[in-house]
Amino acid sequence: MTEIFRLDDIQRALETVDVVGDIEAGFVAYSRGEVVVPPVGELLFEEPRGEAHIKYGYIRNDDYFVIKVASGFYDNHKLGLPTNFGLMLLFSQKTGELVAVLLDEGILTGERTAAAGAVAAKYLAPDFVERIGVLGTGDQARRQLRYLRGVVDCRDVLIHGRSAEKAAACKRDVEPLGYTVETTLDAGEVGATCNLIVTVTPSRQPLLKGADIRPGTHITAVGSDTPDKQELDPAILAAADIVVADSIAQCRTRGEIYQAMAAGLLDEDDVVELGNVIAHEELRRATGEQITVADLTGVAVQDLQIAKAIYASLRLMEDSAPCDHGRHEDTTT
Repeated sequence: MTEIFRLDDIQRALETVDVVGDIEAGFVAYSRGEVVVPPVGELLFEEPRGEAHIKYGYIRNDDYFVIKVASGFYDNHKLGLPTNFGLMLLFSQKTGELVAVLLDEGILTGERTAAAGAVAAKYLAPDFVERIGVLGTGDQARRQLRYLRGVVDCRDVLIHGRSAEKAAACKRDVEPLGYTVETTLDAGEVGATCNLIVTVTPSRQPLLKGADIRPGTHITAVGSDTPDKQELDPAILAAADIVVADSIAQCRTRGEIYQAMAAGLLDEDDVVELGNVIAHEELRRATGEQITVADLTGVAVQDLQIAKAIYASLRLMEDSAPCDHGRHEDTTT
């Protein structure tokens, strides 16, 4: 029997799941060579601008494999719609049976992405974070700040947006998390005043220049997950003491590492994988003056980990409460 779970139940299950811990474990398994992740399938659109990604994979000798479809259409706000949609399909690795359909409307992709940002900060951010800078004002900017609360003590935030209105709206949403927030239209101000920076935009042109970045800064680059996106000047990666990829294989073809390699400013040998940084202390930041960059392009093992955790939580919820078929459905396959 295939179970279909809708957004309300999935959001309740999220409250019981250690997303950061599950994503961290997934990265370690990936860098140990225990995960099979084929190249990303994607559709890129121009009118209106948007994209759809298909990511899929499995951990060897695990119970499940996942296929995830996620879309992002950047003019949706004009229609009163969220930017992102999607779903995850969880299959048995033993039989191929479709075990669960998670109709999460893209929420799980947002959560696992923000959790990966927290993992990167946990192992690469300076010991003393003076100020957190966020480039971007969308849903992912809000999620990144929510997850960073668990790994960084700093509560001083500077948000950069393309419009004052969007930046102000983001400020209103994240201040209840306990942050003191200012906004700016100048990306250079983020580099000048923040030593933990997260970039979460769909930009195709660098927003931060090499000269903007202070010694001791950590940057988590999240937005550039296709070959045509770019948020960082390649000179930033060339000057960085540590450059980290969520997946070296994937970052050869997309993201900030791809852009820096294409510019001839970075070699693959200069890049370490996040799972190895987690597993090996000697690969992490050694001094407060080092510049570190984590390029997060989104790896299917993250989708697998969050889908498994949510499904396990949903099953526990089912076992402890009467079945409500208004919230999820059983179907035959």
